[in-house]
This record gives sequence, C-alpha cells and structure tokens, in this order.
Amino acid sequence: MKKIILSFSIIFLFSPANAVTTRMFRILDTCARYRINELDAFQALEKLKLENNKNNQIEAKAKVKKYCSVFTPNEKIEF
Repeated sequence: MKKIILSFSIIFLFSPANAVTTRMFRILDTCARYRINELDAFQALEKLKLENNKNNQIEAKAKVKKYCSVFTPNEKIEF
C-alpha cells in the first residue's frame, strides 16, 4: 500500500514540471522559427497564443520581439 501511495505522489509531483518544460520548449521553438524567418509575425503570435491585430504587421512584429526577448538568455540577440 505504501508503494502505491508513493508512486502516485511521485507522479503528481512530476506532472506539472513536465508541463512547464513542454510549454517552455514550444515558446523557445516558436521564437527560434520566427528568428530564422520560418514563421511570420502573425503565425508566431498565433503559436504563442497572444492577442493579435491582423491589420498591423509592425505592431505584431513588436509584440513578438518583446515576448521572445524575455525568453532568450543572451541579450545581444535581436529579433
């Protein structure tokens, strides 16, 4: 019985950590794809699940730039 309780508690403790890691990977992957011009600003906003104004591309680029700059460890990377 102790083994069952222990195994369930371990599963519940590691599940949120896995979800955060997966979300972080998706954000970094989207920012990298945007950086190498594989995605445009509107596609990046959609994948990052941010609100977008479909009429203004300059605003969309600025929003992606600000969002992705938070997740990059190197401050010299320009989006």
